Amino acid sequence: MTASTTRRTTAKSRIAAVGAIAVAGTLLLTACGDQTDKATKESGSSKASDSAPLADLLPQSIKDKGEIKVGSDIAYPPVEFKDKSGRTVGIDPDLGDALGKQLGVKFTFENGTFDTLLTGLRSKRYDLAMSAMTDTKARQEGVDSETGKKVGEGVDFIDYFTAGVSIYTKKGDDKGITTWSDLCGKKIVVQRGTVSHDLAKAQSKDCGAKGKISIEPFDNDLEAQTRLRGGGADAGSSDFPVAAYAVKTSGGGKDFQLVGEQVEAAPYGIAVAKTNTELRDAVKAALDAIIKNGEYQKIISKWGVDAGAVTEAKINGGS
Repeated sequence: MTASTTRRTTAKSRIAAVGAIAVAGTLLLTACGDQTDKATKESGSSKASDSAPLADLLPQSIKDKGEIKVGSDIAYPPVEFKDKSGRTVGIDPDLGDALGKQLGVKFTFENGTFDTLLTGLRSKRYDLAMSAMTDTKARQEGVDSETGKKVGEGVDFIDYFTAGVSIYTKKGDDKGITTWSDLCGKKIVVQRGTVSHDLAKAQSKDCGAKGKISIEPFDNDLEAQTRLRGGGADAGSSDFPVAAYAVKTSGGGKDFQLVGEQVEAAPYGIAVAKTNTELRDAVKAALDAIIKNGEYQKIISKWGVDAGAVTEAKINGGS
């Protein structure tokens, strides 16, 4: 869930049974997180315990709240989305629950359009932004990747996953598209402010006599998928886990197909204000802890995205 806010960015998958497992798993993790949070508040102490071994690493203000507010575009399955009951589920919420258990606080995901998440982080509306956001130097430095101009304060990232970008078309109707150059003279739908959006714009400039790419951006990826499903475009593009999930689930697997290979593999990062190094380091320690204890791999495997798993947390590993 890659432009001044590049992908999820600039230079850089379930069936009904899995959905049921996802809801059950999320309910279990949420229950554990709620119990931990309740126990912490009732004790009146922020001292680390077996149930929240890393609680003492958090800033006092976060410990007092018992909550970390997370800005997220909750319309990007399987990374984060609403299930049929309206519950927020997906890779990121599951990871948030696991991180919360380590830190003794609840990760509360608040919905926002993707290209406003960093602004919300800078204005302190959110403590973190976690939304399939690619860690890039441009974002670290607060620079518009297209114009090179400063657009705000940069952020730090705790890298937790790796993903590339894929193209998908209507099933059985690929329009001869296998590479980005094949999109010249055709129409593509994308989510605004993502790496897919940026790649389409960059490719269009190089199309020459083949004709520019007609690009229709949307506020979220589900809107783009609806447009393509209805015949309003030749192709769509999004991060590989999202495209692969759409191919497997939309219309029972009858709507879309992946074409070509994924490109621009890059790390997803949890964004945090550069001034909030204490929170950044606490989240990094929690991520390393769930990688070490196996909780991270269980979550990644549950959603079928093992290929993007990392073996350690890194700070600002994007380029």
